[in-house]
Amino acid sequence: MGSLEPPTTAENGSAHPAGMGKSPSTDGGVAVVHPPDPVPDPDALKRRRSSVLPLEVGTRVLCRWRDGKFHPVKVIERRKVHAVGPSDYEYYVHYTEFNRRLDEWVKLEQLDLDSVEAVVDEKVEEKGASGLKMTRHQKRKIDETHVEGHEELDAASLREHEEFTKVKNIATIELGRYEIETWYFSPFPPEYNDCLKLYFCEFCLNFMKRKEQLQRHMRKCDLKHPPGDEIYRSGTLSMFEVDGKKNKVYGQNLCYLAKLFLDHKTLYYDVDLFLFYILCECDDRGCHMVGYFSKEKHSEESYNLACILTLPPYQRKGYGKFLIAFSYELSKKEGKVGTPERPLSDLGLLSYRGYWTRVLLDILKKHKGNISIKELSDMTAIKAEDILTTLQTLELIQYRKGQHVICADPKVLDRHLKAAGRGGLEVDVSKLIWTPYKEQN
Repeated sequence: MGSLEPPTTAENGSAHPAGMGKSPSTDGGVAVVHPPDPVPDPDALKRRRSSVLPLEVGTRVLCRWRDGKFHPVKVIERRKVHAVGPSDYEYYVHYTEFNRRLDEWVKLEQLDLDSVEAVVDEKVEEKGASGLKMTRHQKRKIDETHVEGHEELDAASLREHEEFTKVKNIATIELGRYEIETWYFSPFPPEYNDCLKLYFCEFCLNFMKRKEQLQRHMRKCDLKHPPGDEIYRSGTLSMFEVDGKKNKVYGQNLCYLAKLFLDHKTLYYDVDLFLFYILCECDDRGCHMVGYFSKEKHSEESYNLACILTLPPYQRKGYGKFLIAFSYELSKKEGKVGTPERPLSDLGLLSYRGYWTRVLLDILKKHKGNISIKELSDMTAIKAEDILTTLQTLELIQYRKGQHVICADPKVLDRHLKAAGRGGLEVDVSKLIWTPYKEQN
């Protein structure tokens, strides 16, 4: 999973100071100096800018982001900050070049009103706005932006999802020693609708509206780790298994928290059916959650992972790869093959492809003689279909005489392994002390 990164693309254009004369040019050797551009009437400029306010939902305009540069945005929502004039609004905008996680509320002074495009979304068009039409290219670009990670939804469900989740309800959270900017909407109970910031107990995951409430709670909370069984400890890393049925409130709170950083997953209200595996960094103050994955207790589709998240402060440390590897170690202990729940996001597919590539090619490099897809699946607990598609993507498999044949040229394997990147933190299987759920009961 990627962390929040500033945009890196160039600005769409640069503004020139009003009233600057054009550069001298030559005509037959004689310098011709053009007269300076007329200085705009400040009152006319003010009237023109006022005429576009308040901006309609669907309007496109340039907005100054935290990098100090202007980027194209689409107005998603607006709200009054005072009850006076058309200038007294702030706007929730989507940066059209980037992921929805960057969507935010901005003040009027961040918007370049000279760049306003009279383009509104389909809802406004349906209300009879004449002459304000999106081009097919613009509409396609919006559709492509919003459909990301929601391939399982039909058009009606997608529109409903977008409408319901279009505005982030919680801007930041405090969890342990970190204040974290959120990425997406999460359906917290209605009484939290007016909260821009929430305070989480990092051990029991109860959330509160005010810092003083958290401080009082922490004096009473006797937990120093997630409320489950510790099934792995290696150095300062620990993994806890939490049963959603035994720890329902914790499971629901974890889902609320995770949804703030996951756009492509449905929130699970019925946590009884799930097990949660919480990865922690441990010190003398306790075991601090850095990420988790969930899995169904009983999956007919052989899913060994439903949701996976590394919290933003702990990303780019190899924890995501560790969680994927851990899910497969559990599958091996169960004597089953496993696969992640579909659909996978683009980033999720990339992470899994990297894991499958490294594991399979490591075996192929060391193995002497022929090896079948079935044997690879038995050794790795990776589903045969995932092995087949991975090797086909790497062009390491051919179809000969009615069967698939793996072509394992050492130089080709090395090239693919290098491209797959580092494997991250390794799971020390000797430190895993765990009984599969079906054997526990």
